Amino acid sequence: MLRAMSASHFDPDAYTEALRFAAAAHGAQTLPGSDLPYLVHVVTVAAETIAALTHEHHPQADLAVQCALLHDTVEDTPVTLDEVRARFGDAVADGVAALSKDDSLPKAERMPDSLERIREQPHEVWLVKLADRITNLARPPHYWPDEKREAYRIEAMLIGERLGEASPTLAGRLAARIEDYKAYIGEG
Repeated sequence: MLRAMSASHFDPDAYTEALRFAAAAHGAQTLPGSDLPYLVHVVTVAAETIAALTHEHHPQADLAVQCALLHDTVEDTPVTLDEVRARFGDAVADGVAALSKDDSLPKAERMPDSLERIREQPHEVWLVKLADRITNLARPPHYWPDEKREAYRIEAMLIGERLGEASPTLAGRLAARIEDYKAYIGEG
């Protein structure tokens, strides 16, 4: 398949460095409701991000790819933002920080706050949040009640509204996943 003329390119060495860091950080964590290693999630988010980069021009492709691989390290592991900054620099650390929810806020305020912080970042960081939600709109864990499933779908629509302009490719994929996710409401 031919790549688009305006496709962004990323450095495979930067990808590998971030992947190794994420693998060490997430260790033996598994995906909720699954025996699969958590690393499957971050690699899938990176794949969605890279797919968008092959169709759209984004000058900071490495920022997008590294943030995709590292987006949950600070939120879900003992890794600190200072460690990410020391290893990957300010831009990646700032992107990871924006992608991390602030647990000190009431639950209802966490996503709107994160979306506002993401909007202050380069569009390459926006891609990661879109890709993350696309990935997360797979079959929900069996123990999620319908109310949580519907709230998650509605939150996905908010993400698309607030960040979709950064990537027509990912905005389209997110819209399709939101529509498909309706099938899981009523199963819980």
